[in-house]
Amino acid sequence: MKIHEYGENHSDIAVLIHPSAVRWDYFEYVIPYLQERFHLIIPALPGYDETEDSSYTSVEKIAAELEEWLIVHGCRRIACAYGCSMGGSIVTRMLADGRLDIGSAVIDGGITPYQLPWIVTRLIALRDSGLMYIGKLGGIRLLEKAFDTDEYSEEDLKYAADVLKHMSTKTIWNTFESCNNYELPAPIRTECRHIEYWYAEKEEKSRKWDIRFMRKTFPEIVLKPFEDLGHGGLAVKQPEIFASEIVRACVSSDFDNQ
Repeated sequence: MKIHEYGENHSDIAVLIHPSAVRWDYFEYVIPYLQERFHLIIPALPGYDETEDSSYTSVEKIAAELEEWLIVHGCRRIACAYGCSMGGSIVTRMLADGRLDIGSAVIDGGITPYQLPWIVTRLIALRDSGLMYIGKLGGIRLLEKAFDTDEYSEEDLKYAADVLKHMSTKTIWNTFESCNNYELPAPIRTECRHIEYWYAEKEEKSRKWDIRFMRKTFPEIVLKPFEDLGHGGLAVKQPEIFASEIVRACVSSDFDNQ
């Protein structure tokens, strides 16, 4: 897993984990804002890095690999861990693992494990991975509509098509199968001081199970809806607001005084 870093002169660390169907450069618009405040650590997740031949493994394995990298590189104390969608699943697992000192965590439209019979979860994974595969074969606009995303430009759609082109069938399947069914230890006793769950207002219905799971798992969690956005749209559509909200979340954790 390759790690991209910016603002290394800062002591406060922010880890940003991208969603599926994009690369690490999903954060390209927010980097200029956040690198003035944080040491940014942005992993290029396996299966989503066009510079190497890899496949997505699982939420648990990727979380463990990222945790190990952070610990080895002296980055155990994290001011903010942010993850969107698939990335939100990884942040959730990292919180549960408890290996890092995370001041604040932002889970943006994060996918939570389905509390359903095994066969049902596999059918859902088949459906979702099938929709993604349709996008890989050329139906980007259908993919855009199916996953409650924003309206994007032709350039954005070409980017998505390029990402899907480089995604293996194994990566597509493992992404959905793992995000839908990853395991969390019980009970979870995270020491993270401030956790938020972000979601677009127009995806509230499709995220109701995730919101319910998060409220049960992290009773003190703060729910924060955003208007006029689709799933995972804040970093791309409103990067300045994204950056200010990340800073606010860190202030809310009172990280510097711990």
